[in-house]
Amino acid sequence: MPLHPEYEAMLAQMAEVEGPALVDMPVEAGREMYRTMQPEALDVPVAAVTDASANGVPVRIYTPPGEGPFPLVMMFHGGGWVIGDLVTADGQSREVCRGAGVTVVSVDYRLAPEHRFPAAADDCYAATVWAVQNAGHIGADASRVAVAGDSAGGNLAAVVSQMARDKRRAGAADAPNIRFQLLVYPVTDGVNFNTASYRDNGEGYMLTADSMHWFWNHYAPEPAERSNPYASPLLADDLSDLPEALVMTAEYDPLRDEGEAYATALANAGVTARCQRYGGMIHGFFGQSRVVGAARAPMDDACEALRDALYP
Repeated sequence: MPLHPEYEAMLAQMAEVEGPALVDMPVEAGREMYRTMQPEALDVPVAAVTDASANGVPVRIYTPPGEGPFPLVMMFHGGGWVIGDLVTADGQSREVCRGAGVTVVSVDYRLAPEHRFPAAADDCYAATVWAVQNAGHIGADASRVAVAGDSAGGNLAAVVSQMARDKRRAGAADAPNIRFQLLVYPVTDGVNFNTASYRDNGEGYMLTADSMHWFWNHYAPEPAERSNPYASPLLADDLSDLPEALVMTAEYDPLRDEGEAYATALANAGVTARCQRYGGMIHGFFGQSRVVGAARAPMDDACEALRDALYP
């Protein structure tokens, strides 16, 4: 279907603004630009917001109204493992907390290039272990756990699911039992950039092919690193015994095909996996539900999926 009119207008407005592309900026300038684009959403009230340290990883805990314990959702922010933080993930964390009725633990994992692969994945896994072990102290239920994230955060949610399974198979007593994974336009493949969605949507739709190469070059510059399934979860030899998944993709997104390929690969491995493509949408809709009307429905769908999985 055609590009949604709201996004067509947004992209036209952005094209009129003079300024360097992300790939031409110093990393810290890119981070500050992203904070400006994704500010905190204090207009979305929750019962409580608390900062904490999860095995040395900074986290922000969002508690919904009502009486707990609530299901636990780990939130991993997007930004190509290079930009993004607790501020840029605040809006989606609040929306999921309220909309799904869950305790959200947003993770401020280490960023590249200062901390390259596998630092982000290791931090997200460590924070998940901490949240499960401390569920009773944060008003959460350790038996109802999901991981969620968009873009690079979707990559990390998929990777943490694989890490938890692998550690559980190896006999690790503290391996979390994850019930559900919400993967929003996830990065799943750092090797193949020749998909139809990369060719058709690699320029002009906010996230570009050039910026994806820039992100990967900062996070996992070595070919051997990119082939590691903890960097490229689609390349895992074994996708069985993973949590149920909802993969959400956008029609006009270079990452569309690899996200949908991951959903297919999960299903082929016997995992309950559903893929929902949003026509007319671009990369980034998950954090835009308060400012782009068309992005409201995907956020509502995500919250409904989490409720269905965690409130059986």
